[in-house]
Amino acid sequence: MSKKNRKNVDQAGTAPETNEVTRSDGKKQKDYTKSYFRYTLHEMWTHRMSYVMIAPFFICFIVFALLPLIASAVLSFFYFDSLSWPQFRFWDNYIYLFVEDSLFLKAFSNTLYYAVIVGPVSYIASYFFAWFINQVPKRLKPIYTLAFYAPSLCSGIAMSVVWLVVFANDSQGYINSLLLNAGLITEPIQFLQSVQWIMPVIIIVALWSSLGAGFLSFVAGFTNVDKELYDAAMVDGITSRFQRLIYIDIPQTMPQLLFSAVLTITGSFTVGALSQTLVGHPSPEDAGLTVMLHLSDYAGQRFEVGYASAIAVVLSVIVLGIGRLAFRLLSDKG
Repeated sequence: MSKKNRKNVDQAGTAPETNEVTRSDGKKQKDYTKSYFRYTLHEMWTHRMSYVMIAPFFICFIVFALLPLIASAVLSFFYFDSLSWPQFRFWDNYIYLFVEDSLFLKAFSNTLYYAVIVGPVSYIASYFFAWFINQVPKRLKPIYTLAFYAPSLCSGIAMSVVWLVVFANDSQGYINSLLLNAGLITEPIQFLQSVQWIMPVIIIVALWSSLGAGFLSFVAGFTNVDKELYDAAMVDGITSRFQRLIYIDIPQTMPQLLFSAVLTITGSFTVGALSQTLVGHPSPEDAGLTVMLHLSDYAGQRFEVGYASAIAVVLSVIVLGIGRLAFRLLSDKG
């Protein structure tokens, strides 16, 4: 980079002009490679302390997220049992996944059923309860926030202790006991053994504990909304709380809406531990089987890491695609 261009970068903060190069056919075109590469290096050196501060995050992201994802994508084309040398199979894992593996189709349908209900309902509920907390007196907000957020802190074992009693298959279960005493049923319902009840029970428990990090982001988002906007809206004739929600709160909390959408999508499609805790694995007629349980079965029990990697790649593509769609809908830059 010339001194003149370096001076322009320092003063204006823009990329230097590119040089023209002559192609093999005699025509001239601009050479962006050297100039923008040097400009990028110059900017990185200028803001080197910022890059040092964010380096730990990027290192952890590359080591624990990006590299495993690349490794899974590569291993999905191999047969690998964690002991012998990988054997290249090209598309065989994916062909078996979509054509011959009936359990995967069952797991995917259960996961989709779970995600279609739990995802939107928990997303809307998180936003509604955060909006509700924003309406209560300031001194009561921490109490309400803790009450709604506490269930998401419970571990799978703690939830099973509570909900296995609630949905117990005998007459001692809380729900069966209430229904029997009310005369609504004549014999206990097999909530944790009946094929038609397993997924609804999992969904109910998941919704009970769904107000997690996304809910807290909504609470913080409502807290940071500029209160002067409400006064300005009253001048324009917006007086009801519903109108303020539509015209002020939702636009001002759009970053939190995007953040919570990504968390909700990821959590909805990666469910597995909850099903295993409540109904066990395998469940009756695989009614509680999910994609994550199917993946862990091949990776941890059968040691077919290549095939498990193919399942992980397909699941990652689905989550990435839906997350990208949410980004386009909720982000101004999407």
